[in-house]
Amino acid sequence: MKFMKLGSRPDTFYTAESVRTISSEVSSDLIIQVKGTRYLLHKFPLLSKCLSLQRLCSESSESPQHQIVQLPDFPGGVEAFELCAKFCYGITITVSAYNIVTARCAAEYLQMTEDVEKGNLIYKLEVFFNSCILNGWKDSIVTLQTTKALPLWSEDLAIPSRCIEAIASKVLSHPSKVSLSHSHSRRVRDDVSSCNGTESLRHKSTSKGWWAEDLADLSIDLYWRTMIAIKSGGKTPSNLIGDALKIYASRWLPNIRKNVHVKRETESDSDSDSASEVTSKHRLLLESIVSLLPAEKGAVSCSFLLKLLKAANILNASASSKVELATRVGLQLEEATVNDLLIRSVSNTNDMMYEVDLVMIILEQFMLQGQSPPTSPPRSRLAIERRRSRSAENINFEFQESRRSSSASHSSKLKVAKLVDRYLQEVARDVNLPLSKFIALAETIPEFARHDHDDLYRAIDVYLKAHPELSKSERKRLCRILDCKKLSMAACMHAAQNELLPLRVVVQVLFFEQARAAAAGGKVTDMPSNLKALLTAHGIDPSKHTAPLSTTTSIHADDNWSVSGFKSPKSTRNPTLRMKLAEDDLDENVAVPRDEIGRTSRFKGLLALPTQPKRMFSKLWATNRSATEKN
Repeated sequence: MKFMKLGSRPDTFYTAESVRTISSEVSSDLIIQVKGTRYLLHKFPLLSKCLSLQRLCSESSESPQHQIVQLPDFPGGVEAFELCAKFCYGITITVSAYNIVTARCAAEYLQMTEDVEKGNLIYKLEVFFNSCILNGWKDSIVTLQTTKALPLWSEDLAIPSRCIEAIASKVLSHPSKVSLSHSHSRRVRDDVSSCNGTESLRHKSTSKGWWAEDLADLSIDLYWRTMIAIKSGGKTPSNLIGDALKIYASRWLPNIRKNVHVKRETESDSDSDSASEVTSKHRLLLESIVSLLPAEKGAVSCSFLLKLLKAANILNASASSKVELATRVGLQLEEATVNDLLIRSVSNTNDMMYEVDLVMIILEQFMLQGQSPPTSPPRSRLAIERRRSRSAENINFEFQESRRSSSASHSSKLKVAKLVDRYLQEVARDVNLPLSKFIALAETIPEFARHDHDDLYRAIDVYLKAHPELSKSERKRLCRILDCKKLSMAACMHAAQNELLPLRVVVQVLFFEQARAAAAGGKVTDMPSNLKALLTAHGIDPSKHTAPLSTTTSIHADDNWSVSGFKSPKSTRNPTLRMKLAEDDLDENVAVPRDEIGRTSRFKGLLALPTQPKRMFSKLWATNRSATEKN
C-alpha cells in the first residue's frame, strides 16, 4: 500500500504531567485543549499555517503570552491534531490510506490552505490522495472504510464518492480479468512502496469477480453505494453481481435462529435493547442486499434466495422485501428442494409450524411466468431505473419483463408438481394447518403436471393421520383433489385398506384398478357396454392394454408402500360395507357421481364387495353373455 512522508525533523513531542509539549529552547506561548488533552506549543509555527488558529487567537481576550484555545469538536481527535501540529513544526509524519481521512478533515478544520502558505498540508494531502490513493485498489477500499469514523466531514470533502468512483472504475475496466475465489483477493495486495515509486499489482490469477471478497469488508451503506455504482456501469454480468452478494451475505448475516428476536425472561433490559439493535442492523443489511439483487432470472441461485427469505421472515423484514424474494423464487422454483421451502413460522398470531402463505405466493408467481402484466410502463424508464436503487418499489418493471420473457417449461412444471406434493407431505404433519390451505396448495398445480397422484396420496394420508378430528364431509372434501385413476398399484393396495379414507374413495380405487386389470387380461371384447362407457367417461381407453396387475409386479423404490398396519378385509365386512355405501348414496356430496357409476343392482353389488372384485366382474360378464345368447 502507498504512503507519503512529509518533514525531516525528528519527533520531539513528549508528555509531562499529563501535558503534551515539544522540546524547544523557546518557551511555549500557546495552550491548545483538544478533547481533554492539553498541548503547550508555540504560536509562530502553528499560526503561520493554520488560518483558524489565527482567528481564534485574534478573538481571544487571554494574555498574549499564554493564550488558551479550546478545540472540543476537533475531527479525528488528538491523533489528527498532533499530526497537523508536527507538520507545522517540520517533524516527519507518515500519511497512508489508514490516516489520510482524519488528516484531511483535521487540516480542513484548521484551514491549512494555500491562501495561508504555499505547499500547505491540504494541498499535499490532495495530491497524494488523487495520484496514489485513488489509483490503488486496496488503498481506495481502506480509505473508504475509514470514512465511517467521520461521515459528515468526509461527505463534505467528497472523499467517499471519489473512492467509490475509483473502485467502480477498476471493476468495470477489467470485467473479465481476475474468478470469484474466496482466497484470491486475500492473496492479491498492493506492494508497499513509496508514492514516488511504481505501484505493483500482483494478479496471481485471471478470474472474474476478483473484487467481491475485498468489497465484502465494507459496511452495508458503503457497500450498497459501491454496488450501485458497479451495476450502473452496465458491464458487469448479473451472475457476478449475484455471487458478490452471496459472499457479502455469508460474511455479515449470521446463522439466524427462530428465537433471535424473542426476549428471554432472563435477559435484562439492557441485553434486550442490545439484541434489538443487532436485529435492526441485520434487518437493514438484509433489505439492502435484497434491493441489490439483479433482476435477471438465474443471477442468484434459488437456494440462496430462499435462505434470504427465511432470514427475512425471522428478522421481521418489510413485507415488500418478503414479496420481492418470493417473486424471485417463483421465477426459478424448479431448482428448489423441500428443505428450502420449509420456512418456519415466527408469528405470534399464527400457530402454524410453517409459513404456508409465503409458499403459496411463490407458487402463484411460478404459474404466472410467461403471462403479460396488465400494464407495461414505457421502456425508456428502464434506463432511468438502472441508476437507482433496486428496491421493491422500482423494480416491478424489470420483474415483469423477466417474467414475460421466460415462461415455465413443461418439464419445470412437472418438477414443481413433485416438489409441491412432497412439500405437502411435510407440512401435513402440522396439526394447526387448516384444511383450506392444504387444498389450496394442492390445487395450485395444474392437472396435467401430475403424471401420477402417489405423492399427493401420501400427503393426504399424512394429513388424515395428523388430523383425526376431521369430519366426514371434510375428509370427502380433502379427497376430491385425488384422482384415483392416477394411482400406482402399490398406492391402490394401500388406499384399499386405508380406513382413514372415505369409503367412496376406497370403492373408486378398487373399481378402477380392477377395471384396468380386466382390460389387461385380454377380456376387453367381453367387457359390457356400460363398463366401457364408464371407463371412457373417466378418460380410460378400454381398448388400450396396460401392464397386468400381479403381486410380482416390480415397484419403484419410491413407490413402496407398507400395508402391514392394516388388516386384510374379510368377507364378514360385506354387510357393513353395503350399509355404509347406502348411507353414502344419500349424501349430497358424493365423491363419485351416480350417473357415471350406474344405478343397476348388479353394479352396486360390485361396489359393495371390494374384497372379491375379480369374482364379481366374472359373474357380471357371465350374466351379460347369457342374456345376450337368449336374445
